[in-house]
Amino acid sequence: MNSRRTKSVFAAVSALAVLALGATACASSDKASTGPGAPNASAANPGGGEKIKVVASTDVWGSVVTAVGGDKVEVTSIIHDPSADPHSYETTASDAIAAKNAKLTLSNGGGYDDFFSKLADQATGAQKLVAVDIAATGNENEHVWYSLPGVEKIADQVAAKLGEIQPASKDAFTANATAFKGKTQELLKKVSGLSSGAKVVATEPVAHYLLDSAKVTDATPPAFAEAVEAEQDVPAAALNEVKQLISGKQVKALVNNAQTTTPVTQQVVGDAKNAGIAVVDVTETLPQGVTDYIAWMTKEVDALAGALK
Repeated sequence: MNSRRTKSVFAAVSALAVLALGATACASSDKASTGPGAPNASAANPGGGEKIKVVASTDVWGSVVTAVGGDKVEVTSIIHDPSADPHSYETTASDAIAAKNAKLTLSNGGGYDDFFSKLADQATGAQKLVAVDIAATGNENEHVWYSLPGVEKIADQVAAKLGEIQPASKDAFTANATAFKGKTQELLKKVSGLSSGAKVVATEPVAHYLLDSAKVTDATPPAFAEAVEAEQDVPAAALNEVKQLISGKQVKALVNNAQTTTPVTQQVVGDAKNAGIAVVDVTETLPQGVTDYIAWMTKEVDALAGALK
């Protein structure tokens, strides 16, 4: 399943962002090192030695690496702008340089960030991790950063690989991963106790795993979700069904991918607000100004909890 930004202000901003990246591509390999989820680009390691250079496909995974690696890693997140779309991103010269120097790469996989395959091939000396493969959810939905158990597995694998690269810091990486998983467990407990059996509709199945953990039923007609994701016209019957679910208040909330807007999604968001149905905005990458996975996910869980009360 492929979600994407479309026909909105995001698309215009994305185009400008790509042009800006292209203009500075040869100037520096650190263009994403200071993006969300990435630490200071300095190569100095307070614990001794060089920082481990890591390249992640998006700032979501960059923030997970940062949580596990701490001040012993230098993370470059290729997608670090809320308006950029991993499905259509074109790599730059600076991306290639970052990949070539990387000791570890982490991509999402599952067709979400295909652009990263080329970069991973250029990272000839790097350990390579793919989130979808590690999470092993058994589901075709590629948005595995919303699977808290899956993210815990990924944190463990990041710690293991970093430990192989820098054995002297192995215990620190393991401890950081354990602390990170303690926070995800707290979130999972909170999610699990939200509302068993509640129904919602969604503009896209981005938060599928989060809703599943909350035992919330996604009542969205498959034809609606499939059409939105495929950038096709939504069948009239499917759109009418969604509108009836909302107007009849048969659902507790509308879960909206705030990074993808189309006339149809705008229409159903408006319908939900008019009907007094809560709109829970979710995103695919870290929102502007957010650098921490736990802080981001906590905010989204709290929003869902508020809507389901």
